Amino acid sequence: MNGQLHTISVLVEDKPGVLTRVAGLFAARGFNIDSLAVGPTSDDGLSRMTVVVHVDRKPLEQITKQLNKLINVIKILEHDPGEAVERELMLVKVRAAGEDRPRVMEISTVFRANVVDVTRSTLTLEATGKPEKLEALLELLRDFGVIELSRTGRIALARGDKGIRERGARSKVAAVGAEEWTGGGV
Repeated sequence: MNGQLHTISVLVEDKPGVLTRVAGLFAARGFNIDSLAVGPTSDDGLSRMTVVVHVDRKPLEQITKQLNKLINVIKILEHDPGEAVERELMLVKVRAAGEDRPRVMEISTVFRANVVDVTRSTLTLEATGKPEKLEALLELLRDFGVIELSRTGRIALARGDKGIRERGARSKVAAVGAEEWTGGGV
């Protein structure tokens, strides 16, 4: 993959079409989004997007400038490596019959994963943590046979006092008074 891995938080108005336009900026430049997670914030009407992408610094700066021009984008924060708490959720269904079952359960305990479903031949595990931790768990579980896998994508918050400041940002957007795009949904 080209470039470096970058994690970006984008605070947006919770309006139809915002997700489409944000993702479209990356797609228009030929960048594949590695991970995209969207959810509400503590402020009604605002959502937070966490975008993880492999890209060089210069093209990322261009995309960031164009994101800032979108009417429903409130603020953008790029998380510097090591300066953010990053987590992901993974559900994984693995073959676990006979002698394999206690081994899979032991591995899940070491990784602090929860067993959320049990059948005669499978265990479904729920694990949260840094993406590297989930990759390490998955690597061990592949020996038993991964039947199904689902991951949420990365979410991130800046460490300490740094973060996206949500207060007061709405008035800036409201003052612009531009027409809103209504295609697609967040």
